[in-house]
Amino acid sequence: MTFRETLAEQRWDDHRYYHHSRINQSLHLVSALAFLSAYGLMFMRPGVASLIGWLIAMPSRQIGHFFFEPKGYDAANQASHEEKEAIKVGYNLRRKIILLSIWIVSPLLLAVDPTLWGLLTPRAGVMGVLENISLMWLAIGIGAVVFRSIQLFVLRDVQAGMVWAVKILTDPFHDVKIYYRSPLHLMRGELYDPIVPTATAAADNEPVPSLAAPVA
Repeated sequence: MTFRETLAEQRWDDHRYYHHSRINQSLHLVSALAFLSAYGLMFMRPGVASLIGWLIAMPSRQIGHFFFEPKGYDAANQASHEEKEAIKVGYNLRRKIILLSIWIVSPLLLAVDPTLWGLLTPRAGVMGVLENISLMWLAIGIGAVVFRSIQLFVLRDVQAGMVWAVKILTDPFHDVKIYYRSPLHLMRGELYDPIVPTATAAADNEPVPSLAAPVA
C-alpha cells in the first residue's frame, strides 16, 4: 500500500476499534483542541505547550480509553478486547500504563538531581521547577513517539513506523474533523457510535482491513 493508503487504514482501524463511546469521542475532541493550542505555543512557549499537552490533552484522551470505552466483545468488528489490544499499532492500554507511569514518576528525578545530570539548568522557586518539569515532559512525549516508531520499523517496516508517527502528530486535526459532533450525540442520549465497518468506511472512502497480525 502507499503511504496515504496506510495512513487511511491506521486511522480507520483506530476509529472503528477504539472509539465506540461517544464520551470517549467527546473527550478526544477536548484533547484535540488542547493539543492544537499546544502546537500553537510550541515554538514560543514550549514549557507551557508541554503542560497543556500533559495536564489537559493527555488525561482527557486517556480517561476516555480507560474508563468509557467498552472492553467486551466488539460485535461490529468481530473482535475481542484482547485481539484489539494485540493488533494496536501504537500504544495499547498496557503500553499506555507504562508511558503514563514514566510521566508521573519523572519529576522525582529532579529531586535526585535538579539539573537532570547536566541536561537542565537548575531553577529556583516553584515556577522554575515547574518549567524544568515541563521541559522534561516535552522530551518524554517526543521520545515516546520516536521510540514506538523505531519499534514499528523493526516489528513491521519503516513505512508503518513513519505513517504512525505522522498519524499521531496529525491526530488532533483529524479528531476535530470526525468527532466535532460527538457532544451533540451525547446530548441526544446516544452513548455509543453504531460503528458498522462497511457502511462507515464507504462513506469515508477509506479501506476496511481485516484483523492484522499481532504486534508485540
